[in-house]
Amino acid sequence: MEQETSVLRLVYPQWQGGDISRLVTEIPDPAEASTGYYLGAQLLNFLAPDNGQKTRVVPVATDAAERRSADGVLDRDVIVAQTRAAMDILEIERPRRIVTLGGECSVSVAPFTYLANEYDGDVAMVWIDAHPDITLPGDGYEGFHAMAVTACMGLGDRKIVSELPARIAPSRILFVGLRDWERREIEIRQRQYGIPHLPPAEVARDSDALIGWLRACGASKVVVHFDMDVLDPAEIVPAVGVVPGGMKIDEVVRVIDDIAREKEIVGLTVAEAMPRIAIRLKNMLGRLPLLRE
Repeated sequence: MEQETSVLRLVYPQWQGGDISRLVTEIPDPAEASTGYYLGAQLLNFLAPDNGQKTRVVPVATDAAERRSADGVLDRDVIVAQTRAAMDILEIERPRRIVTLGGECSVSVAPFTYLANEYDGDVAMVWIDAHPDITLPGDGYEGFHAMAVTACMGLGDRKIVSELPARIAPSRILFVGLRDWERREIEIRQRQYGIPHLPPAEVARDSDALIGWLRACGASKVVVHFDMDVLDPAEIVPAVGVVPGGMKIDEVVRVIDDIAREKEIVGLTVAEAMPRIAIRLKNMLGRLPLLRE
């Protein structure tokens, strides 16, 4: 008999959606840099308050020796298998709310579409991120983490999308903190989809514009994705992205709190933690006598 869980803590250390080793120059081993998201998810789980929530861990492969692309998506077949594993956990646990600790930002795709299905589409999505993540296969960059929002919309690789139980309409999506489109065609695509965004300056003092959107979105429940590269590198560098002019920590916390005051948050993801210092410390410890034996 399936049990119902009020809040599920989903540790989802997926790293295969990223193709970022060249951006983490202080970690010379590409495989180690790529799998940094795996350690990032574990650290987030260690650091986040333990409120007695039931915790499940999505099994994720760690072998980075040979990475393969399929149909324009890096490690597509591995991602399909891990998406299926995440959905299996959710179907067994049947949570009504989910806290997801990742991993690169495609870890939101399974829990958010699960929740959209669970609440019969009565869900809006606030994507707090420096990037819009609306890339599609064939765009040139093959990392699935840049395709996370389009996957939530039901667009993209058919094998991945077929594992998802629902889709979220672009009219129910808002970007917050967006400041780096990377390529012109992505900015054009966002306009074509009609997804609005609030840049960091627009939420720096208050959340009025965000609250206005929430009241007009037509949904009573919200899922929130917090990609850590939205944060200003002048204050903290917790992720791969280091584009200046991001949001401050207090601003992000206030924005998410204001969402919770206005609507019911049923899903919250914290993702893209890249623990550069922790990885280097781990390497140092592995070189010490007695510890390396």
